[in-house]
Amino acid sequence: MNEMQKTMRYGGVALALMLLAFLTRPSVPRPDAFFDKGEPFYPNFTDPNTATSLEVIDYDEETGTAIPFKVQFKGGKWTIPSHHDYPADGKDRLAKTAASVIGVTKDDIRSDNVADHEKCGVIDPLDDEATSIKGRGKRVTIRGANDEVLADFIIGKEVEGSQGYRFVRIPGQKRVYAAKIDVDISTKFSDWIEADLLKASKDEFDQVVLRDYSVDERTGIVRQRDVLTLKKKDGVWTADKMRADQEVDGTKMNEILKTLDDLKIVGVRPKPAGLSESLSRISGGVELTGEDLASLRSKGYFFSTNGQLLSNEGEVNALTEDGVEYTLRFGEVVYGTGEAVSAGTGEDGKATGPAENRYLFITTAFKEKLFPEPEKPKNMEFQSKPDSLWTAEDRANKALQDAHDEWQQKIDKGKERSESLNRRFARWYYVIPSESFDKLNLTRKELVVKKKDD
Repeated sequence: MNEMQKTMRYGGVALALMLLAFLTRPSVPRPDAFFDKGEPFYPNFTDPNTATSLEVIDYDEETGTAIPFKVQFKGGKWTIPSHHDYPADGKDRLAKTAASVIGVTKDDIRSDNVADHEKCGVIDPLDDEATSIKGRGKRVTIRGANDEVLADFIIGKEVEGSQGYRFVRIPGQKRVYAAKIDVDISTKFSDWIEADLLKASKDEFDQVVLRDYSVDERTGIVRQRDVLTLKKKDGVWTADKMRADQEVDGTKMNEILKTLDDLKIVGVRPKPAGLSESLSRISGGVELTGEDLASLRSKGYFFSTNGQLLSNEGEVNALTEDGVEYTLRFGEVVYGTGEAVSAGTGEDGKATGPAENRYLFITTAFKEKLFPEPEKPKNMEFQSKPDSLWTAEDRANKALQDAHDEWQQKIDKGKERSESLNRRFARWYYVIPSESFDKLNLTRKELVVKKKDD
């Protein structure tokens, strides 16, 4: 083979290798595949005030079920439709949620392959056709007027090595993005409601009465076991019928007060409209229908022959220093978990599951008699005089008027507080943890103890 033939052969081999390399090289993404990189997902959603609903769908891999949760702006306020339109008072959480999704951008494109959805955790939790229960993301949908979609994301796993970034996909699309998004959107009912149920601090209470009784549901007989009255004076708690060598257990008393202060609810049930209307009235008494009575009995509440509302596991009266008395009546045990507890889902059937919660019925009253009306001025002539011309009588009358005004302000404030609370409590049976009930349901023997030797 001469030199020319060798050269041509080598050239042919080189050309073939170049052609092979060209044909097998990784495909270069087309420029239009990255046209939306860096753009906002929903550029038109800039004002959180245009949102009228927020829906979050989470997924429980253990049960293989989607967990929906929704808040909706209705009747001038945010409510939770799945929980009988209970007010969604977690305003800070609403604001934070809106802020976390407005302006989120498509920071990086990670995949156009459907097979990567599970690994990225962006499978739609509502996708019934997906075979895998793993890799389901959290779907967040915000709607505006006329049910217009303002934003709709499936938020997946954190992007490894990129703090604050998560995989994100738009429902119905294949593409997976990496986006910087600070999202902490809970599907727990308790995270969206007013955490302070009684709106009273433990230092406000200066009297607590524990009424230990039960009602035999079959016979209607009330078994009154004890009434323990605890009062605070100069920061020290004492009990009625307490001997000189006894004292109130400070640790347990503080636990009662702390439970009242921190009382949390884990569920709600609506009262019948007629009962709620009656309870929200300031005067006029309570008018009950057969439906009202059936509703009360199903939750463990009964009316005595003299018209007194009783509960099958006793009650607590807690009086604040400004004269507002809370009455907490403890009813039936609530069975189940999840929405069976928080919303009463499935209560038409037989109750099942753990008995870790209990019904609570709350009312308040203002005890005006605790604040006797002070003497009024004999005359009001001082009001038409410059104070430089006041006589001793005028100054005395001015002092009387100031004291009476202060008393009237205290009365008005106490009444308004009680009325406001009653309007809030009137619509609902609450569900509280049994742990809270146990901390409030103490006996005289547990609270009144022998003094410790100094």
